[in-house]
Amino acid sequence: MAPGAPGAPGGRSAPAARHSWWPLLLLCLLPGTCPLKAANAFKPNILLIMADDLGIGDLGCYGNSTLRTPNIDRLAEEGVRLTQHLAAAPLCTPSRSSFLTGRHSFRSGMEAHDGYRALQWNGASGGLPENETTFARILQQQGYATGLIGKWHQGVNCESRTDHCHHPLNHGFDYFYGMPFTLVNDCDPDRPPEVDATTRAKLWLSTQMAALAVLTIAVGKVCGLISVSWKVVLGAASLVFLFFVSWYASFGFVRRWNCILMRNHDVTEQPMDLERTTSHMLREAVSYIERNKHQPFLLFLSLLHVHIPLVTTKQFLGKSQHGLYGDNVEEMDWLVGEVLNAIEENGLKNTTFTYFTSDHGGHLEARDERGQLGGWNGIFRGGKGMGGWEGGIRVPGIFRWPGVLPAGRVIHEPTSLMDVFPTVVQLGGGEVPQDRVIDGRSLVPLLRGAAEHSAHEFLFHYCGKYLHAARWHEKDSGRLWKVHYMTPRFHPKGAGACYGRGVCPCSGDGVTQHSPPLLFELSRDPSEARPLSPGSEPLYHMVVAQVGEAVEQHRKTLSPVPTQFSLSNIIWKPWLQPCCGTFPFCACGQDGDHSET
Repeated sequence: MAPGAPGAPGGRSAPAARHSWWPLLLLCLLPGTCPLKAANAFKPNILLIMADDLGIGDLGCYGNSTLRTPNIDRLAEEGVRLTQHLAAAPLCTPSRSSFLTGRHSFRSGMEAHDGYRALQWNGASGGLPENETTFARILQQQGYATGLIGKWHQGVNCESRTDHCHHPLNHGFDYFYGMPFTLVNDCDPDRPPEVDATTRAKLWLSTQMAALAVLTIAVGKVCGLISVSWKVVLGAASLVFLFFVSWYASFGFVRRWNCILMRNHDVTEQPMDLERTTSHMLREAVSYIERNKHQPFLLFLSLLHVHIPLVTTKQFLGKSQHGLYGDNVEEMDWLVGEVLNAIEENGLKNTTFTYFTSDHGGHLEARDERGQLGGWNGIFRGGKGMGGWEGGIRVPGIFRWPGVLPAGRVIHEPTSLMDVFPTVVQLGGGEVPQDRVIDGRSLVPLLRGAAEHSAHEFLFHYCGKYLHAARWHEKDSGRLWKVHYMTPRFHPKGAGACYGRGVCPCSGDGVTQHSPPLLFELSRDPSEARPLSPGSEPLYHMVVAQVGEAVEQHRKTLSPVPTQFSLSNIIWKPWLQPCCGTFPFCACGQDGDHSET
């Protein structure tokens, strides 16, 4: 049995104290015997593992027979697997905001309003507001060590380079190592640009055209064809140069500004060395477990896998049947296995509540001349960026707690990433905030078998600020209905994604509004291939009306908040840019030594 929390009652050692709670804990987990809160004197370690852009169809335990994911599959065999686990948003920043807070991201202003749908810069002022409460903050108050290793993507600063208002350490984590931003193609010098690539191309074209115009005027002046003073020519040239510098200062150095590693408040690597990142993350995760094994801890391992540019070490390159993406998935599984091994080697397996998921569906539009670079969403339609179609929001959901949760159990009830917030808070002995709307519901009764059905009757699926779809779980009959109010227009026509656009849009000409709405019965048609009509489904009007009433009640819970993705919050601001060294000469290696690179 693993060592437990210090300060155990009765003068016994911490390991003995934690061991002595097992009879009470197991008794209280039996349905109807006593509230789980009585067992919260025993506080399990909590390990949350989130992959980035992983498709639900990429794992063996979810039906893949050609990718090797033995460690994640073993996690499912030893625990509980959810088949209808859903992201609250189909993109990184809003999905993770919802995961951390148990609330739809628009309640925090962390959602798009006809503009950017995710944070674009470390040096921007948008991010998770300080008044939001994460599960880390509540567990920290309950005496937990709280660590985040890996990707954050919830912002860094508000008004100065060092205020760190959005930083993990300001949101309940007492240790952070990883990327404050996210992996993007720009992190790899051999890849084409990704951050605002379209805008960047337009700015470069505008600069070239303006420079050509100034050059033409200068030539005309030299040849006597244009009567204009040299002062005007030089003034125009200066304006073109200033325009170029104003945008190139950010877009020309995306790798240096965004692709960095931090330890707590300090930048440790700028720009980051991609080849060493996986080993850094693994080392940090194992070290964190070893440092905190004698007290309850929360470790959120936010993986950089399997987001493009698919950084993969040499030992996994060319090993899978699915190119670079498959190699990256198999490396991710190995990394997860090493972390699980560290849990077992430190004697913590039976006292650790472990969870594995992805932030949203696989990125179908990610591809290059060599083929697909994004994930596979199995039988589900759509992918990353699509808030309504299942492929964009259905994600793995695997929970393991040996001796407490039944091994090998599969649950087919609708659940959400937002449910992890109240689940973790309950297990850690905390209380869910009562001063705000919490959209998540604790999974503890469902996971332990005390509840037959999910606490969700309705779930609402947004793309940006737009409600694209809603589902109704008719619990008495077991039927699961899905109503689509708008869907993205795939490109080219007939394709299953928006190829050439990065991700599908949420509104405007890029979507189709459905009136009457599309209706699917997911319990019989999980692929959403056969829309129902009043002629084919006698309950069509009743279902659409019932879901419509639920939508109206849901909308009554909404209130306006400052948007974190406004243009003023999303643009790069040099005075907010995290930097090691003297700005703008920011550069350092992993050891913290400042060096020009």
